[in-house]
Amino acid sequence: MPDSQHSPARSGLTEDGFLTDCWYLAAPSSALKAGRQQRVMLLGEPVVVGRTPAGEAFALRDICPHRLVPLSAGKQLETDGEWTLQCPYHGWRFGTDGGCRLMPSLTEDSAYDPSKVKVRRYPVHEAHGAAYVYIAHNPRSEAPPAVPPPDFGPLPDRPGFVIHDVFDAHMDDAVVGLMDPAHVPFVHNQWWWRPPSAGLKLKEKQFVPAERGWAIARHQPSSNSLLYRWVFGGKVETEIVFQLPGFRWEIVSNATARLLTLTCLTPEGPKRTRITQFTWWTGAPLLSLAVPIAKPAGRKFLRQDGDMVDLQNQGMAHQKAMLWIEDIDVQAKWYQRLKREWTEARTEGREFANPIEPRVLKWMS
Repeated sequence: MPDSQHSPARSGLTEDGFLTDCWYLAAPSSALKAGRQQRVMLLGEPVVVGRTPAGEAFALRDICPHRLVPLSAGKQLETDGEWTLQCPYHGWRFGTDGGCRLMPSLTEDSAYDPSKVKVRRYPVHEAHGAAYVYIAHNPRSEAPPAVPPPDFGPLPDRPGFVIHDVFDAHMDDAVVGLMDPAHVPFVHNQWWWRPPSAGLKLKEKQFVPAERGWAIARHQPSSNSLLYRWVFGGKVETEIVFQLPGFRWEIVSNATARLLTLTCLTPEGPKRTRITQFTWWTGAPLLSLAVPIAKPAGRKFLRQDGDMVDLQNQGMAHQKAMLWIEDIDVQAKWYQRLKREWTEARTEGREFANPIEPRVLKWMS
């Protein structure tokens, strides 16, 4: 007899393996010009993100429900005192809440109510020069976000600089590659960062659980990090944090200066992940002078990781399973455990319980 019991529909995860009920970076604030909008892909779905002439950032599903034309191809117009986005095909206008405000083809005696038509609206949070979008698992949900917007502590209003790249990889593979601790001396072997002459050294780090992720407890940077010593001088400490769904940040600081580099992973599709890196600092005037050097160096750093992804894809075309070992692949395993816990918690309607426990990891790098 067939089992009549059905397991509940899984929540918190798409069929492509992307976490939902989460915040993702949509764009740097500088990319959202007043009165303009653009199309971005988030978790395989088209989203129009923009800013009204009044300064409000918004995000809507980038498909007009009438003839399925991208709303991002339209223009912003004022309608009854509010800014709306007009579809370029038939002029339907949508407010930043997703509700239709006007259908120009309707006659005055038409019984059709435009307000019955809506496109999906995504909550937007903008802070410190970055705009984040919340992706609910249920596209029709009007519930408040399940988690608060990303918060990385006190930061200047705008980043010192922003760089980005696109990896031809699923977000899971991009996350694992970027936080891999053992590839640095082989992939990033610039003279100013980790020259081959430095040789391999024992790394021993204390890891602790953090909000929806983990952190490397505060410690002194590696002795070969020439750039840190040049900018900050002595008595520098660093802390590295990872948080679901894909935020990794490193804080380098001493008594007078603080540098925070945030890497945001945004899944655009099953094999396409956008990597955006923000850098903020206070009390480090040498960094302002170093921007013309640091910015291209950062781009090169990211591209080196992207090149490894391209090489990895050649192997993945013939084999999916990877051999993970202790201790260098523990963080990759943690990431998968966190994803499973997030999905189970959302499906069961309970609070997320971080499964990570304090642990010291060792490796040669």
